[in-house]
Amino acid sequence: MPLNIIIVGAGIGGLCTAVALQQAGHSVKVFEKSQFIGEVGAALLLTPNGERVLSHLGFDFARARANEMTCWEVLDGVTLDPIARTDLSNSQEQFGAPLHTVHRADLHRELVRLASMHGNKPAVQLAARVVSSSAEEGFIELDDGTRHYADLIVAGDGVHSVLRSVVTGEDQPQRATGMSAFRFLIPTARLENNLHFIELLKVKGRGSTVFADTTQESERHLVWYDCQDGLMQNFVGIHATRPEEEDLKALMTTEFRHFHPSLVHIISVAPDVTDWPLSIRDPLPRWHRGKIVLIGDSAHAMLPFGGQGANQAIEDAGALGALLQGASADDIPHCLNQFEEVRRLRASRVQILSKTRLGKEKDVEGELRHYADPPGADVPTSFSERCQHDFRFDVLESCRRVGERTARVSCL
Repeated sequence: MPLNIIIVGAGIGGLCTAVALQQAGHSVKVFEKSQFIGEVGAALLLTPNGERVLSHLGFDFARARANEMTCWEVLDGVTLDPIARTDLSNSQEQFGAPLHTVHRADLHRELVRLASMHGNKPAVQLAARVVSSSAEEGFIELDDGTRHYADLIVAGDGVHSVLRSVVTGEDQPQRATGMSAFRFLIPTARLENNLHFIELLKVKGRGSTVFADTTQESERHLVWYDCQDGLMQNFVGIHATRPEEEDLKALMTTEFRHFHPSLVHIISVAPDVTDWPLSIRDPLPRWHRGKIVLIGDSAHAMLPFGGQGANQAIEDAGALGALLQGASADDIPHCLNQFEEVRRLRASRVQILSKTRLGKEKDVEGELRHYADPPGADVPTSFSERCQHDFRFDVLESCRRVGERTARVSCL
């Protein structure tokens, strides 16, 4: 008999989980606190570990206007000299899937299409703000006082999750990193005849390019890649948090003024610049309690270094869909234990890696070893090892192995 499942949050993680669970045969209802279903923001990376899940779900990368990446590189932000580079032109052979850049809105729109393709498509209730819940009784309570019950509640309600403290017993506070992220999108058509843009394209590979500040011990860097079939150029500038200023473009120009003149020029012609403070939580000791399980930023909020935030949420979705295939209400405790076995240590390592820029993996080696799986196993300490660790992981295969091992043990 299908499970009745509630998902809190209709972001990328929540909606992808809804698709995975409905394809697993369950009845899903999504509660979203905003008054619309959609994603805001700029672009992101889809890496092989996330793409395997999306492909399994029937995701159409062409419909999502995803651009394939053929490299991931680090260049000197001042001289444009190469520092490190991973060739991704054979990503399918090397990692089992390609890499893409995609706009958040396009990714979300394709997930909505997938959700609508099935007869048991998830119901979505908008303007539904969850204020409390019970892990034991299996209900959420909305701000209008109504309660909604389910066999399982999936908390995909993000970094400010209401349900996290219900699972962990206390809400772990976010820690300020002292860093913020400038972001802007600029239409490619506005740059096609720009001489600075043309010169930069001569050194930039087709993919994600990190322009690093090598003039001082700083995490300051600029990330650039395109999206929407090349129609938009996406820029993210990581910098030390400064007092709030109204003119964010001027602040970004000042922050990166010592970078190569062509990069500074691109900032100067940006149509609009936003700035977001970056914070992080330590890995959680548990992800589920009773009938509630955490996914995405609710479970493992991370920084943008490495481009794994959305991909880890997609891995969560794939794991829940695989482990709950054919499950009954009585199976839920066992399935959630399996989910943590597959996901918690893996995502915790990625969460720790997200704190450090590409090429600086050695800086967090000690922390990573606390989450090695199995204990004592190797952890990534270089750019290339990080790519192998992040990209080659197959969450669906891991679920299959865990299921087989559990079945063998139960037969003994």
